[in-house]
Amino acid sequence: MDLKDLIQLRGEWMRGEGPDADIVISSRIRLARNLAQFPFLARADDAVRGEIERTLHQHVVELSLGGQLTYFDINQLEGIDRQFLVERQLISRELAESHGSRGVCFTRQENVSLMVNEEDHLRIQVLHCGFELDSCWREISRIDDLLEDRVTYAFDEELGYLTACPTNVGTGIRVSVLMHLPALVLTKEIQKVFQALQKISLAVRGLYGEGSQAMGDFYQISNQITLGNSEEQLLKKLKEVVPNIISYERKVRQALIKESRQALHDKVSRAYGTLKSAQSISSEETMHLLSSVRMGVNLGLIDDLPIPTVNELFMHTQPAHLQKMRKTSLDSADRNTARAAYLRQRLATPQDGDQN
Repeated sequence: MDLKDLIQLRGEWMRGEGPDADIVISSRIRLARNLAQFPFLARADDAVRGEIERTLHQHVVELSLGGQLTYFDINQLEGIDRQFLVERQLISRELAESHGSRGVCFTRQENVSLMVNEEDHLRIQVLHCGFELDSCWREISRIDDLLEDRVTYAFDEELGYLTACPTNVGTGIRVSVLMHLPALVLTKEIQKVFQALQKISLAVRGLYGEGSQAMGDFYQISNQITLGNSEEQLLKKLKEVVPNIISYERKVRQALIKESRQALHDKVSRAYGTLKSAQSISSEETMHLLSSVRMGVNLGLIDDLPIPTVNELFMHTQPAHLQKMRKTSLDSADRNTARAAYLRQRLATPQDGDQN
């Protein structure tokens, strides 16, 4: 599979399906693992990094994951291709911006991704659309077991799995959900959520994880520390907390509809109209307007636009995706023009959500 083929595919998180998919875009579990016979990457020179990459490359491509697996040497990709993979949630920004031997292996469905030589030797990621933490856990546990039959992980009987970052020591697990919370942002209730999550050691990050901004009212909610907690305990915490946030967002949306339906409808309609007619538009403004439109679709204020199409527009209007679709490098001004043209074209045609 070539990277350009991904443009024609609707990745896992874009499908708009699964439990509570109106608010929970996707559920993700990531495991950090290191090989026992090699030092952590911070102490590994280029030769050792190369040996780690070759060892893991051999094993990950042979995994039986029920679908086609593709491996890419990140060091051989151009900057735009690395950013393209970041935008599709297949690699982290750290892997994209690092150096030396490193790679990624993922399924055609884009629901499983294995990153080699990121912060740790191996990062296993499973992503499902909607609020599906249990199914994510079953899948990633199976993959972890398959790999542990092939390689020896760095493990301590007392501490658990050894990782480059102390906060990941133990299970090495990061459990997260990507949530769309426009009503809480609009009413400024989101700060209450942040404060409550901080008190129970849950982290809030933007669309692309650590250090990223919350574009389009998307927030990743995840555990901060793994040491001292089992996988089941961390899953249980997220499974208890996330439904409360879902309920809060829905409650505020319904209050907005009840108390100020005309003003909300006007806001959503203006956002939709701007996206359908703009001649030049930035990525940030697009995300902001699409967020209002997505909420409007879910509240029945827009009836000719399916959610999978809205989710797809969030991704396809990102800088690397635009340039991959145009098959040329574009500066910021040209991207803004190309983005507006793409939106006008997509929103002017009947939406049927048929793309696979």
